[in-house]
Amino acid sequence: MVQTEQFSFLIKSNPEKALESLYGQFYEKLCNQVYFILHDSDIAEDIVQEVFVEIWKKREDLNVLLSIEAYLKRACRNRALNFIRDNHIKWEEESTLVGFEDAGFTTDQYLSAEELNIKIQRLISDLPEKCGIIFSLSRYEDMSYSEIASELNISVKTVENQISKALKVLRSEIYKKTTNE
Repeated sequence: MVQTEQFSFLIKSNPEKALESLYGQFYEKLCNQVYFILHDSDIAEDIVQEVFVEIWKKREDLNVLLSIEAYLKRACRNRALNFIRDNHIKWEEESTLVGFEDAGFTTDQYLSAEELNIKIQRLISDLPEKCGIIFSLSRYEDMSYSEIASELNISVKTVENQISKALKVLRSEIYKKTTNE
């Protein structure tokens, strides 16, 4: 499994191997995600391939801070939603897009959200290493507490404690930063 740190190093030193590894690891999962949105396997495959082509084109400047999987999922989701918008697709099952649709935010709201996201990423990187890893696996890799415990060879209770610690720090620091600005 390619971790974000490994990917960042590989994409600079051996981009072909990095992309090949990502493709092998995530292609099918990403196609399934896009298929869930569009219900068309050919278009889903095209969209996922376009995302990989974009990564290749941007390989020199690509900077993934937290989770390569989360980055890929978001890129594919955004392309799928752009496809819907650009092709004026009418959805019979609106519930399929719950959580995916644009809520009509203004540019300023998007910028504020992006700034907050950058602050959160910095705060996560400042957490103690073990705490940051556990939090990232939970939030960005969508792993359950038991999966994290198994992966890191620790108890589920330790995972719970570390997640709780991370959330407490994040809440406190975000509150400080937003009330001081």
